[in-house]
Amino acid sequence: MTEYWPHYQSLELNKQVVSLFYNTRQKLSCNLSNYTNYKLYIDLLDNNNKRKLFSNVLIELEIIVLDIIALDLKIASIKLLSSKILFDLIYKSLKSFVPNLKYNYSDFFNDFSVYLRIVLNEYHLLIEYLLIYLTHGSSEMQSQFFVFDYKKTPITHVYILFENLLVQVSNTIIYCIVGKMNSLFNIITFIKKNKLSNISYFSMRSIALFLNTLFIQNIIQLYISQPKSIYNSRYKVWLLSSSGLVVKYIYIYRLNDIYSLSKVQLIIFFLVEIQDLIIPQVERFVFIISKVFLYVLVSFLSNSVIFCIRFILSSIYNNYK
Repeated sequence: MTEYWPHYQSLELNKQVVSLFYNTRQKLSCNLSNYTNYKLYIDLLDNNNKRKLFSNVLIELEIIVLDIIALDLKIASIKLLSSKILFDLIYKSLKSFVPNLKYNYSDFFNDFSVYLRIVLNEYHLLIEYLLIYLTHGSSEMQSQFFVFDYKKTPITHVYILFENLLVQVSNTIIYCIVGKMNSLFNIITFIKKNKLSNISYFSMRSIALFLNTLFIQNIIQLYISQPKSIYNSRYKVWLLSSSGLVVKYIYIYRLNDIYSLSKVQLIIFFLVEIQDLIIPQVERFVFIISKVFLYVLVSFLSNSVIFCIRFILSSIYNNYK
């Protein structure tokens, strides 16, 4: 039987939020390895350090939710402040995870990297909707955002958004740490000094290959995957499972996200539309040509076989006479 998220601020909503944090903490005892085809910056960490990082993010997120409830922030204020709240969550979790790292809050606004642009383009999907669910219930969500009626929001849906935020914020924290280093040597020194390294990334070569792969993946994500996801009304989420981190896609209303696309991304968006228009016609043409070719080939082969049989029979008959 499907359970639904509470509609309004109530004791039932508070209980569900407490259960959400508790159940997620329980999941951290499972395997946190990434076996997907996508790389994450947190792949540099071993399971123990991932667990510690996730726990720090959970603590900071819990404080933020309690502060929003205590201040009685309205929906409009949450929407207005959601990007700042996201940066606060990342910054405080980072300082809690690595207290001795010299990272300033202003560094977020001076970083125009591909990865942070990906995060900023989707901050409302990442944290805004989740905060509304946790502090005000499902009644404040507009019905066209998701494929189901907001009055019947599955509890699993909120869990998905929650786990996705946990993984992506943790990933951004490690990105900030790596991005703060000026060289590969400094990155490796920092990782070894703080005993953060996953055994898979022990050598300088493996870490260099890992970071280069992530750089290419981020470019593909920003300029190709993100516009395609918007076009298809999909959003990629990261989840915790008993077998490790997994990737899923959820359907979500993303028409307003078109306005946040850059000119390059809009070109990709346009190319996807052209692809949808042309490819079916090309496939149909190739299918028809293939059928004609097969028909001609079969006819030719059958006639050739018949001719050969007649020729052999005629030769046998003549020899017999």
